[in-house]
Amino acid sequence: MLRNKVETFWRNYDPKNKPNWVQSRRKEVIIISVACGLLGAGLILFNLPKLGQPPATETSMETTPIQGITALGRIEPQGEVAKVAATPSLGGAKVKDILVKQGDLVTENQLLAILDNYDLQKATLDVANREVELQKRNLEIIQAGAKEGEINSQKATIERLKAELEAETARNQAEIARWQAELTGQTAALTATLQRLQAEYENANLEFQRYQTLAADGAISTSELDQRRLNLDTAREKVQEAQANLDKTTSTLTQSIKEAEANSQREVDSLTLQIKEAEATLAKISEIRDVDIREAQARLDKAIAESQRAQQELALSEIRAPFAGRILKIHTRPGETINLENGLLELGRTEQMMVIAEVYESDISQVQVGQEVIITSEGGAFSEQLHGTVTEIGWQIGKNDVINTDPAANVDKRVIEV
Repeated sequence: MLRNKVETFWRNYDPKNKPNWVQSRRKEVIIISVACGLLGAGLILFNLPKLGQPPATETSMETTPIQGITALGRIEPQGEVAKVAATPSLGGAKVKDILVKQGDLVTENQLLAILDNYDLQKATLDVANREVELQKRNLEIIQAGAKEGEINSQKATIERLKAELEAETARNQAEIARWQAELTGQTAALTATLQRLQAEYENANLEFQRYQTLAADGAISTSELDQRRLNLDTAREKVQEAQANLDKTTSTLTQSIKEAEANSQREVDSLTLQIKEAEATLAKISEIRDVDIREAQARLDKAIAESQRAQQELALSEIRAPFAGRILKIHTRPGETINLENGLLELGRTEQMMVIAEVYESDISQVQVGQEVIITSEGGAFSEQLHGTVTEIGWQIGKNDVINTDPAANVDKRVIEV
């Protein structure tokens, strides 16, 4: 039976069609022959006389023909393949830069890619860390107990508010600039569309006038003229729709810019008022009280908490390797949003590969853990025979995934993964 299956394999084998087993490992078809170890021991006992005893004169022994199990399978990295992705967000994670290439070996926790919000989160962390240092100095000044320390603490508060004002102003300007850039881009795109449709309308108008002249001379039928009139009307409606869309978009984005400017002004006014209040308080500094120290300590604790939160948010904008392995395939490129199904890339431990054999349920009773296995590649991924042992037998019966090259093979057999 084994010889017939091997002969069938060589008749169907086509060396011109070699798949790439690294890129299409689940489609790689291999032939796995599971030979029972106890059968080999039985052959040895059958051919060798017992030591120290003469051969019996009358012996009857039944011999069992050599049998094997042949199954299709696939090669996978040990531990299967991990699809590395970013933490899901409301807007979707967009990649800014990928720091590895396909085929690279990476270590555990190595930085693989950064998201488009990395710079913003890093800047937020820097601001939070500076705030921690500022609150530490404020606490030290208050604990010193000198009048000069009170004054310096209040001055530091004023400087902090001024720094917040500068940061808020810069952030609001960036927001306004973003809206203006979007307005410019949308206007340019919609204007180009409008111009294209206007050109189509003018062309349809010229064609209608030409056909109208031909119809007056009796050169064409009335239906052909009506068709050109319909084309003209359709082109006119498209121009009107494009113009309305341009006006609506321009109006909406202009309103968004005005709202952003108004919000910016309110925030600037609020911080300016806080700065004036702090400057007024600077002249009223009195003796140091325990409540002042506790307040400064609370501000420091809050700043530390904000710094820790900023650190966690920065970590969410980084994608790191969950374990050491090789980059098998990159699904997302810089500028693209990470697909939740495929992830950013696939990572596998290729230093140790595993063969997953799909054994027919009718043959699974003959398979045991520890049995020796011979693996050969039908697609030419490797030329020599590989040897292994059965380490695990699946618990579920399912449909086969690996399809034989034989067109007459059963493609819907029930199998168990070994």
